[in-house]
Amino acid sequence: MSVKVLGALVERYGLHGVELGEVALGAVIKHASDWNLAREALLSSGLAATTPGITTARACGTSLDNAIIVANKIAVGQIEAGIAAGSDTTSDVPIVYGTRLRKRLLAINRAKAPLDKLKIALHRFSLKELKPSFPGVAEPRTGKSMGDHCEQMAKQWQVGREAQDRLALDSHRKLAAAYEAGFFEDLIVPFRGIRRDGFLRPDSSLEKLAALKPAFDKTSGRGTLTAGNSTGLSDGAAAVLLASEDWAAQRGLKVQAWFRDAEVAAVDFVHGEGLLMAPTVAVPRLLRRNGLTLQDFDYYEIHEAFAAQVLCTLRAWESADYCKQRLGLDAPLGAIDPAKLNVHGSSLAVGHPFAATGARIVATLAKLLEQKGSGRGLISICTAGGMGVTAILER
Repeated sequence: MSVKVLGALVERYGLHGVELGEVALGAVIKHASDWNLAREALLSSGLAATTPGITTARACGTSLDNAIIVANKIAVGQIEAGIAAGSDTTSDVPIVYGTRLRKRLLAINRAKAPLDKLKIALHRFSLKELKPSFPGVAEPRTGKSMGDHCEQMAKQWQVGREAQDRLALDSHRKLAAAYEAGFFEDLIVPFRGIRRDGFLRPDSSLEKLAALKPAFDKTSGRGTLTAGNSTGLSDGAAAVLLASEDWAAQRGLKVQAWFRDAEVAAVDFVHGEGLLMAPTVAVPRLLRRNGLTLQDFDYYEIHEAFAAQVLCTLRAWESADYCKQRLGLDAPLGAIDPAKLNVHGSSLAVGHPFAATGARIVATLAKLLEQKGSGRGLISICTAGGMGVTAILER
């Protein structure tokens, strides 16, 4: 998938044999042998083999981070152009041997004599050693999954089930309308016969969503997160081309939008803060540095890890107490116009291939700004590990 999206950019912008300053591409779930996925993918993309590549990972914010990396290098004059990308596959995750079997295999490999190898292989061997190890889904510091943490956030901020289901339904309906309008025709790269996102459920309803059982808090009777208002595990990749204005002009390429600024923050989720609340901290820093208010945007692209996470974020910005006590502000950031939020749907309907989401959002927002002809957009992405990645695009 990484090769496919990189190759699509090469085709679209005539980059065959062109040396770029950087390809920053990330993946959250990858095998140890894919130690530099970015470099290997770009070598098959059509770019010049002299293009360097770096592989990164910051959970759900990975490819937005990569856009920040590339944009910063361009801004300080280190490079003229680069690609930011991300790719993840949850349907084919790397499954590895357990610790005991790995140690046994390493010991066999170190042994010199065949008899010694055989002794190590048979010594106290148990079939239990064949049990595989799967990629972790829980926070190492708490042992809780992202959904478990978000359930706690929903209870803290009193975000109910109906509001979550309604936001999820709106996401599906917006995405379906965008497909019907042809918005994604030049953004989606067909892959193995697939031309649209497989999570889209345009025939869903509040009644269908209300019938789903809680997915995380299954015993208290107060669980509100379900498979319908939580992002599903999916496969996907996304990539965006960033460049200086001079580089684009020399090649006759039109600029869709400008990457203005970005901010990353973290919260102390181990000691009580909401795991997915870091964007609430990053955004006011970003606004302050750029002399903007939360209302100074035409579009808001807030990654829908869970419907509850989006609603908790919005409530925090409207809370005078939270904004004063946690953010050090004299007044709340206030509300945003819901008509400007995720106008073509987001992760609840599109799916969330972890490392690909940031680049997908950048590409979507850049096209929205291009179509409008002017304006400003805010990107907000929460990540595992209690971090948040945010950015401003404008035209």
